[in-house]
Amino acid sequence: MALLEITVIPLGAGGSGLSAWVAGLERLLDESGLSFRLNDMGTTVEGSADELFAVARKLHEHCFGAGVARVYTVMKIDDRRDKAVSLGDKVASVERARQKPGAGGGQ
Repeated sequence: MALLEITVIPLGAGGSGLSAWVAGLERLLDESGLSFRLNDMGTTVEGSADELFAVARKLHEHCFGAGVARVYTVMKIDDRRDKAVSLGDKVASVERARQKPGAGGGQ
């Protein structure tokens, strides 16, 4: 599995708040059947690379379909094939490292 972090910003949609837009995009993610987790700066989605590219396009195009003339989308994909990864694995790994005496990476 791969992970996608995506932020979709409809420009010129009126106002500075985006929570209503994010809620609409989260509904599309619910319909996709993929696992995802909202964070303060975007959303992380888990799936195959093909699934992630397809859902990213769907989220990006959704704003145009809602009448926005410009959409700014930022995405990062981590496609690791040497072992299985899923949502929360990276955070859990960091938390485990924090618990080890002497951990600090460069201290």
